[in-house]
Amino acid sequence: MEKKNIVILIFLLVVAYIIFIGGKDEAVENIPITSFIASDNIYYNVQDILIEQKAEELDRRFKRFNKRGVFNGTILYGEYGHEVFKGAYGYADFKTKEKLTLESAFQLASVSKMFTAAAIMVLYEQGKLSFEDTLTKFIPEFPYYGITIRQLLNHRSGLSRYMSLADKYWPVDKPINNEEVIDLFVKYKPSPYFKPDDGFHYCNTNYALLGSVVERISGQTFDVFLKEEVFEPLGMNHSFVYNLNGDSIIRYQVPVGVSGYRYRGWRPIKVGDYYLNGVMGDKGVYSCVEDMFKFNLALDNGSLIGFPTLEKAFQKGSPGYYRRKDNYGFGWRLRDNMDSTAYHFGWWKGFRTYFIRDMKNQRVLIALTNTHKGLSSEVLWDIVKDEKRSQEILTIYRQLD
Repeated sequence: MEKKNIVILIFLLVVAYIIFIGGKDEAVENIPITSFIASDNIYYNVQDILIEQKAEELDRRFKRFNKRGVFNGTILYGEYGHEVFKGAYGYADFKTKEKLTLESAFQLASVSKMFTAAAIMVLYEQGKLSFEDTLTKFIPEFPYYGITIRQLLNHRSGLSRYMSLADKYWPVDKPINNEEVIDLFVKYKPSPYFKPDDGFHYCNTNYALLGSVVERISGQTFDVFLKEEVFEPLGMNHSFVYNLNGDSIIRYQVPVGVSGYRYRGWRPIKVGDYYLNGVMGDKGVYSCVEDMFKFNLALDNGSLIGFPTLEKAFQKGSPGYYRRKDNYGFGWRLRDNMDSTAYHFGWWKGFRTYFIRDMKNQRVLIALTNTHKGLSSEVLWDIVKDEKRSQEILTIYRQLD
């Protein structure tokens, strides 16, 4: 019998003994892990074995997904502040066969919104805004009144889609930026969907405007602010915001990060630049899984944003409603509250991104892909919801603390 299997068998026998003799609660709190591990290193540490087994299982799974053509990207899974598994599968460039790495930077699409919300919270902690401030305090020419920063964060402004407005009035061969989006709203005044705070409507306009608020308050472009206030302090060295401002043409290939792909039949086709890529805040952040894990750790330990502010971010922004499965906080979709799960998914021009934080069980899963189609998000949820795994790892980490 292999050494690892011997240790696991001993571990399970000890757990079973404590459960039946000492009770379930005692089993969780008082397992003497080191009491059955040989001091001469004949056996592996049980913690390392459990982590290694999980990593091997996930690696096999994602290799199969890649072989089947449903996952081309990078993934990182962590528990209790530790990386359990990370891997890169497939190509950064399908034509040249350049492979993805863990440092490959992907367009995060709507997962960018959590960074926009973080920028707003940084400004809040600097005393430069209140969540109850109105948008017109910072953008006085905006022709809609009574919309607060909080309502933008929670998608309760009622504003219509800027993308539809731009598609109607802006030439698609010319990049549009945040200030030009504001100009379109000033000029054409499209009807809102509802009055401020009268409902919930997930809308990219809200976060594009929040990006503009960051620029108006700081006097910096949005990409520079995030670099100086978020990415650099956290050591997110492969993260940046794509800033198209100043460019007058649309290029075939986006000149940053990993390229996105769509499929024509079985053939992957590189997605070119797009005029709406000039708008920052609702999308546009590029990052890699290791940098995203650093951001996750900063949320866990309050090193970027204080816990009292973070509690506001993870509060439900809308009243409960029988048809509303999840809610929305500050840049996060929410299930229940601070002690449950916050997540966001994104899709944009050849990219699909996933970020799930199970705060109750202290788990995180980050998956970044550069193809417009792929595996179901349920596959990722199943990894995070593994209850058997939760009890195993909780027992180990409690003993190590």
